Amino acid sequence: MKTNLEIEFKTFITKDKYIELLKEFDLENNIFSQTNHYFDTPDFNLKNNKIVLRIRQKGEVYKLTSKCHSEKGAYETHLLLTPEEAKDMLINGFDASIINLNGKVNKICELTTERVSTHYKNGIVFFDKSTYYGNTDYEIEYEVDSFEQGEEDFKSFLNEYNIEFVPSIRKSHRAFSNIKK
Repeated sequence: MKTNLEIEFKTFITKDKYIELLKEFDLENNIFSQTNHYFDTPDFNLKNNKIVLRIRQKGEVYKLTSKCHSEKGAYETHLLLTPEEAKDMLINGFDASIINLNGKVNKICELTTERVSTHYKNGIVFFDKSTYYGNTDYEIEYEVDSFEQGEEDFKSFLNEYNIEFVPSIRKSHRAFSNIKK
């Protein structure tokens, strides 16, 4: 298992701005797809404690991640899974103790993102198109190692590309809030 602190800044953008940025950075042919499968206990204990548990699927690569959010980032723990392990977990759920959490969890919802990335100043900027339960949205994520420098660089990026800051909601929250009944 690997643990790290993820520091990221986000903003929603319009579809037109998303397309414009793909062209500006010449990334139209670099898009890849990933699906986040979100898990929780039947009583949503993880969500209620601001913990996100997901399996991220990129092709036949699966990574189990728990994220515990803090004021200046999210502490993440990762565990690579075999395709067989992941597929079993997606269908049958699993005991979350394998990633240092308590309880039996099951898949609750999912969200698929078409993503591209490029380096910008001291971090990596991602342009995302996410779809979930009949919804589509677009956002920018900027991942960095330093909160203070990252915040400054993110504001610079928004200013440089004439982007209005629109607070973004975590992907997990969007998926959970739009589960088909």
